[in-house]
Amino acid sequence: MLDSFLTFINQHTPDLKHQPTLLAVSGGIDSVVMVHLFHEQGLPAGIAHCNFGLRGEESNADEAFVRALAARCNFPVFVSDPDVKTFSKSHSISTQMAARELRYEWFEEIRRSSGYGWIATAHHSNDSLETLLLNLARGTGLPGMCGIAPVRDHLIRPLILSNRAEVRRYAEENGITWREDRSNASDDYQRNKVRHHVVPVLTDLNPSLETTFNASAERLRAANTLLDEYLGAWKSRIMRDSGGSMNIPIDEILGKSEPIYRLWYILQDFGFLYSQVRAIAVALHGKPGKQFHSPTHVLLIDRALLILKAHGEQSNEGQLLIEDTETPVEWLGMTLCFEKLPSAGALDSGPFAIAVDANRLTFPLMLRKWRPGDIFQPFGMAGRSKKVSDLLIDRKIDRFEKDRIVVLLDGNGEIIWVVGQRADERFRVGETAQEILKISIGAS
Repeated sequence: MLDSFLTFINQHTPDLKHQPTLLAVSGGIDSVVMVHLFHEQGLPAGIAHCNFGLRGEESNADEAFVRALAARCNFPVFVSDPDVKTFSKSHSISTQMAARELRYEWFEEIRRSSGYGWIATAHHSNDSLETLLLNLARGTGLPGMCGIAPVRDHLIRPLILSNRAEVRRYAEENGITWREDRSNASDDYQRNKVRHHVVPVLTDLNPSLETTFNASAERLRAANTLLDEYLGAWKSRIMRDSGGSMNIPIDEILGKSEPIYRLWYILQDFGFLYSQVRAIAVALHGKPGKQFHSPTHVLLIDRALLILKAHGEQSNEGQLLIEDTETPVEWLGMTLCFEKLPSAGALDSGPFAIAVDANRLTFPLMLRKWRPGDIFQPFGMAGRSKKVSDLLIDRKIDRFEKDRIVVLLDGNGEIIWVVGQRADERFRVGETAQEILKISIGAS
């Protein structure tokens, strides 16, 4: 354990001896062992602890334990108690994701303001393996198969060369005490399910799983670095700044190997997801003029160019991207809710809910205000298109109400629903539908 720790320092961060490191400490065994290693090696450090208050008195006891640990080591201690539940709700993300964002943002603030060179987390090789498996389950590219990076920007993982068993053995041999989080034994979290049920099966198949994973992750990180260098040079060569927009020659995409991956490599920095890029690549073979939107940019397919522009201020205010249907989203005084149905017949009738074939949806979905020129295929009118403006005229929607009309689109830019008015025929639930999604609205 100690040898692995020193090897990491010598390979990646020899300046730890001269510049203090901010240690992210929860009070659990991994982070407490990391504190012990820094202290025993005489490395300058400070301790940062987030008390999210999610476990009541246990959370407060964790904080007291970390404060006492910092005092024994004579390390400065920083404690934060962010309102994770409010942040989670306002950003429509899970509590875990909200806690992660708040934690790392706060760590970076301390690093900058207090003169720390690095932020250290106590992730070890088992954490890295679990991260890879979670990424594979959710869908990932090459970067997600590399596990947890040993060093990224100012973030380091000095225990990454050790595994969970080695960390525990070190703690026991050195008489180290730590706090146990009861949630680690629960299967309520996805990572725990992987740890308790998936990894043991894989270890039965390959008793050397941790060793082979570490070697594979190292090679994959090297391959990813080389691919970044190659595609980065290609991207710099073909992208052209045209004063307010970026132009990409279409023949530089279609005329190359793996056009979808190349295009995604360019567009990912502008907020486009891989599923969108797949649809964009298909549209390159069609008529020019089609547009695709990310949270920050719009992409226009012109005759010979892809033209990429940042949204104007008005466009940013008039749209919301929805990357999954796990939680409701709030926008412009409206809440959009999602629910899986056993059958289309289970849908409550009325203008404020629709049922769609979930397998026909391409993500991310987008909510935005309707625009002149919007066209859709009204439900019940297969193969016949209609302007949204004509629908609103037919329904005698007054000018003020028109300003509040929004449309829900899929990742291909096709209208799913003129919200509260009429659904699109192309997403209707047919006889072969395997997954039915109810989408409904209500006041937030």
